[in-house]
Amino acid sequence: MIYWEIFLAFFIPGILGYGGGPASIPLVEHEVVDTYGWMTIAEFSEVLALGNALPGPIATKMAGYIGFQQGGILGAFVGIFATVAPSLILMVVLLGFLYKHKNSPKVKRMTNFIRPTIAVLLGVMAVSFFTSSYQDNGAFQTLFLLIASYLLLERWKIHPAYVIVGALGYGALFLA
Repeated sequence: MIYWEIFLAFFIPGILGYGGGPASIPLVEHEVVDTYGWMTIAEFSEVLALGNALPGPIATKMAGYIGFQQGGILGAFVGIFATVAPSLILMVVLLGFLYKHKNSPKVKRMTNFIRPTIAVLLGVMAVSFFTSSYQDNGAFQTLFLLIASYLLLERWKIHPAYVIVGALGYGALFLA
C-alpha cells in the first residue's frame, strides 16, 4: 500500500504541476505534509533546500529522497518514476500534436494565463515557509536569513547554490 501512496503523492502533482518541478513543489508539499503526513513543513523545507543545493531537477530529487524515506530503494524508484511518468506519457502520446501546434497563438495565450497561477502557488509556499521559520526560529533569525539571502543574491550576485549551502551551514551551527 505504501508504494501506491508514494506513486500517487508524486504522480498527481506531476499531472497538475504545469510548468515543471518548481510549479509542482507546492502540490508535492500538500501531498507529503497534509495528505499523508510523512513530514512536517519544516522537514519538507529542509528537503527542498537540500534538493535545491544539488544539481539536477528538483522534483525527482525530492521524490527519490521522500520515496526512499517511506519505502526504501523501491520507494525511491516508485517516487522518481511517478514524477516523470506524466511527462513521459504526454510526450509519447501528444508529441505529434504539440509539434504541430507549438507556435499557435492559443497555446501561447494559455501558457501566459497559467504562469500567474504558478507564481501564486510558489508565493503561498514561500509565505508558509516564512511563517514556519518565524514560529520555530524567531523573528531575528528569520529576518537575518531573509536579508542576508537577499543581499547575497541580488546585490552581490552570489550563485543560489552557495547561498543555500551557507544557509544550511548557518542553520546547522546556530539553529540546531
